[in-house]
Amino acid sequence: MASRDENTNCEDDVSSDYSYLDRMTDLVAIWEVALSDGVHKIEFEHGTTSGKRVIYVDGKEVMRKEWMFKLVGKETFTVGASKTKATINIDAVSGFAYEYTLEIDGKSLKKYMENRSKTTNTWLLHLDGTDFRVVLEKDTMDVWCNGKKMETAGEFVEDGTETHFSIGKHSCCIKAISSGKRREGILHMLIVDDGEIPEALE
Repeated sequence: MASRDENTNCEDDVSSDYSYLDRMTDLVAIWEVALSDGVHKIEFEHGTTSGKRVIYVDGKEVMRKEWMFKLVGKETFTVGASKTKATINIDAVSGFAYEYTLEIDGKSLKKYMENRSKTTNTWLLHLDGTDFRVVLEKDTMDVWCNGKKMETAGEFVEDGTETHFSIGKHSCCIKAISSGKRREGILHMLIVDDGEIPEALE
């Protein structure tokens, strides 16, 4: 039989876990969104009995509304260093069932990611014991590395352009050359210390 002290400790453990368990029961959707400054995790809590709406980006609470009488609607917030606009749509499907969809910059997540794959290139590499994610925004030629916009120097070369930057002691260059095919347009290659890094598909 447990002593009184043991019972008290047990109750303390239950109350400290309660808020975490309470949060997990209202968690209805999780999305991962790849932006230039990194992959962001968006979590949405929707308390259908309390009307609560809470949005977390990368584990940080960015919006909370309590006692919402209207259970459907939308919530708009921003994600990442470039403050990209995101909207969660809450729609009733039937009875007490709800559907949650995420829009980024006014497009469905699927459409946004398809469009993004046309406007950006992403490379994943491992240097000096650290993982790096390098993103090129083709329209602006901005280069991002692990969430930071890099200082770059661009130059025209015989077969296209080169954008130079460095990661630690490593010299990096994104070469832009014509594919020779109209459909493919310009090809971008990342060269780190004279070695080509294969492009990653996100």
